[in-house]
Amino acid sequence: MDTDELRLDAPHRELLDQILDKWSLSVLNELCERPCRFNELRRAIPQVTQKSLTATLRRLERNGVIEREVVSTRPVAVRYRITPLGKTLRHPIDVLLVWASQNMPAIEHAREGFDTREEEEAGF
Repeated sequence: MDTDELRLDAPHRELLDQILDKWSLSVLNELCERPCRFNELRRAIPQVTQKSLTATLRRLERNGVIEREVVSTRPVAVRYRITPLGKTLRHPIDVLLVWASQNMPAIEHAREGFDTREEEEAGF
């Protein structure tokens, strides 16, 4: 197999789905700045539910992108921090965000054209 060939196999799709989903990007953005406790993340991302945040943190931890640290305080607290592996995501995510910003006008134009054609075909 050619080592320069890029493939999007099931494990790659699963990983990208988990890292690039709605809440993971927000969590990674916060943790790139500083370690946070669960409730700090909830306050920083007010739209996320407790259940969704818990699931997101577990997926990111399972993938080695963040780590969970139990802090021996009273009561016991948990702090999350980005791992060295997680820090390597910063550049590719920034590249995607720049691409989205630069191309948003063209994307909006394409969406409007598509929606108009859909409406015309549906007879609206």
